[in-house]
Amino acid sequence: MSEHTIAGKKVAFLLTDGVEQVELTSPWNAVKEAGGEPTLVAPKSGKLQGYDGTEKGETFDVDLTVGEANAADFHALVIPGGVVNADHLRVDKDAQAFTRAFFEQHKPVASICHGPWLLIDAGVVNGRSLTSYHTLQTDLKNAGADWSDEEVVVDQGLVTSRNPDDLPAFNNKLLEEIAEGEHAGQTA
Repeated sequence: MSEHTIAGKKVAFLLTDGVEQVELTSPWNAVKEAGGEPTLVAPKSGKLQGYDGTEKGETFDVDLTVGEANAADFHALVIPGGVVNADHLRVDKDAQAFTRAFFEQHKPVASICHGPWLLIDAGVVNGRSLTSYHTLQTDLKNAGADWSDEEVVVDQGLVTSRNPDDLPAFNNKLLEEIAEGEHAGQTA
């Protein structure tokens, strides 16, 4: 059980088919255990296919399409990884706009592994400190980010981690940032 209570806080999880499922289920469960309300947001309705590495895993029910979702209805955003998931999300205009809105509203955003690809296309990484799966470091640096190889990096409400091994630290910081609320420095 986390020392951070986020009772009644609504947290959007933005993903699509190909998500690295532990990067969805681990923070999702951490949010629920701390009293938060997770919502699965995706480009299309129905079910999404999770992956465990390159193997098909579980399927997950979509609660809300990103076209219907409004950042104002949520307290924070989580963007899990998975190569296929992130590669498809990053070119989705609704996903970009939804993500950017959390920054404009100074709300916590947490992204792990390949998730920060979406942050590049949402135009929110310039001048920010973050980490990611190591193969994204050139993309992130080229987009103006200050990239470092650390378990978890927190920059004024933006929480990032590298891979599933970092999930305990990622989840802890995610809950801490949601508990703290809005950051003026968290901005697009």
